[in-house]
Amino acid sequence: MRLARRRQRQYITGIDGLRTLAVLGVIVYHLLPNVLQGGYLGVPLFLLISGYFVTYQISKHLMQDGFFDIRAFYKRRFKRLYPVLIAMLVLTTAYITLFARPLLYHIKAIVLTNLLWVYNWWEIKNGQSYFDQFGGISPFTHLWTLGVEAQFYLLWPLILILLFRILGKKKRVSRVVLLLAIASAVEMALLYDPGNINRVYYGTDTRAFSLLLGSWLGLTWPLNRLRKNLIQSDINMLNGLGIASIIITIIGFFTLNGQNPATYSGGMFFYSFIGMITTAMILHPGASMNRWMTNPVFTWVGKRSYGIYVYQYPVMAFYEQAIHVGVHPIINSLIELVIIGVVSELSYQLLEKPLANYDWTNIRQDLHSIKTISLQGGIKMAFSVIALGIALFGLSQPDHQPAKTAVQARIEHNHQLAAQHNKQLAEGKKTSTEKSGKLEKKYNLTAQQVKVLKNTKVTAIGDSVMADAANSIQELMPQAYVDAKVGRQGSEAPAVISQLKSDGHLNKNVVLNLGTNGAMTKETVNQILSGIGSNRQIYWLTAHVPTKPWQQTVNREIKAAAKKHKNVHVIDWSAESNNHADWFADDNVHMDEQGNIHYTRMVAKAILNHQ
Repeated sequence: MRLARRRQRQYITGIDGLRTLAVLGVIVYHLLPNVLQGGYLGVPLFLLISGYFVTYQISKHLMQDGFFDIRAFYKRRFKRLYPVLIAMLVLTTAYITLFARPLLYHIKAIVLTNLLWVYNWWEIKNGQSYFDQFGGISPFTHLWTLGVEAQFYLLWPLILILLFRILGKKKRVSRVVLLLAIASAVEMALLYDPGNINRVYYGTDTRAFSLLLGSWLGLTWPLNRLRKNLIQSDINMLNGLGIASIIITIIGFFTLNGQNPATYSGGMFFYSFIGMITTAMILHPGASMNRWMTNPVFTWVGKRSYGIYVYQYPVMAFYEQAIHVGVHPIINSLIELVIIGVVSELSYQLLEKPLANYDWTNIRQDLHSIKTISLQGGIKMAFSVIALGIALFGLSQPDHQPAKTAVQARIEHNHQLAAQHNKQLAEGKKTSTEKSGKLEKKYNLTAQQVKVLKNTKVTAIGDSVMADAANSIQELMPQAYVDAKVGRQGSEAPAVISQLKSDGHLNKNVVLNLGTNGAMTKETVNQILSGIGSNRQIYWLTAHVPTKPWQQTVNREIKAAAKKHKNVHVIDWSAESNNHADWFADDNVHMDEQGNIHYTRMVAKAILNHQ
């Protein structure tokens, strides 16, 4: 087979180190969001790198040659992007068709929008939140990034050429690019809606500032104009800036919660700016950052970073569908990392390297020239044909929304009953209750205990687990006001508490079930406790989420809060229910009817013990 001529270009090995930092941040965030809550900041680093090199190459050609070959640019970029993407879409769709058929819902739209590079816009309206970790991550959610990058590759050369023609001088163009970056960040802040983060998180316009900061750097810090020989004081300054920017970036990986409003009001822009400084210091031949960020491991990961990024979500989604990772989160995370590495290496060796410089204009001639196929080649071809056939079969299926599971139907029903009960309480109407004798037997309580509970005012705040148990709680404690929401994150609780207090529904006894959907920062825990106040008794249920890696972290947070605050009482639901699989539905998180009874009894006993 004939290969296209390799283009001569300067390769900055330290950029592979930056790519490694970025991809590890993203992967560890997905595997252990409680450990690296800001790991998603790896994405802006990828965008910065793309923005820099695209703009640097275009501006260099425009300045030196007076023109830029857009067709050749498109050909190179999309030849790089498409093969891995198509392979991932085919293999993932085939797996879903065989083993996870409910995920076939919307599969045709997902595949089509990815092939057209507009998936991020489809995600805004139809996709799950990037931070919705409990409900089972979609194996495609992360592909929004490719849509943003591809749109940039398609439009930016045209925009940049137009800017050069209108403004003439590169300095003027760079000023406009910087203003566009700032405008994108301002738009993110203005459009931010805590109830719908998808718009600003996935939107090309609201994420463009990372690409544009990279582009601004490409105009003001061109690689071919950077001097290698510097005086020692300048070298020290560049190295100091590089080290400081890396440290700040890593701090952001650990601290910048993706659901914190500050993230969208300048936080993400700030870390993109810091990432730009890191990039600049690595690129400068007079500094030491390029050498420091170069080693065999970083080179290996950096060269495979595209495949690693593309395949990570399917591996995690399907592995966590089969394995309860919450019991041994670190061990399972290491196993997932190994699988991601193996899949990415296979992709690199079998797909990316062979096609990197292949001249597709020769494909017909090369196919005709093949006379015999080796055993290895035959196996590859058979596997590809079978996978494609299964994927096409899956794509041909009717696009029916999966029927609600028994758990989903029960949670929805109980949530509606709780809403009606809350309305009666708010209007001062008498709520209907079961006869005491029946409740005593059902919840294994004494007549006196049931009598006390009937007159005990409680506010229960939680997520889908609380929503599931709401009917049982209000049956035993008719004065309980239950505010529960499917998918609720702990970071949403302070605003809920503030609203309940304002409406007069925050009672002296507050029951919390927060942590099913992810760990909370110390700041969030403190905000929750501060919002409730030290004059109220707080009963916090530990999380039973054996399928998720944050279970142990959440429960440590709850127990630590109880040690610091006398009014916080732990209800150790996780320990109590640990060996009672018969209390749970198939997901082993939400209870069945028997589980709801035990859950409610534990809450009731805890409240009675502190009356």
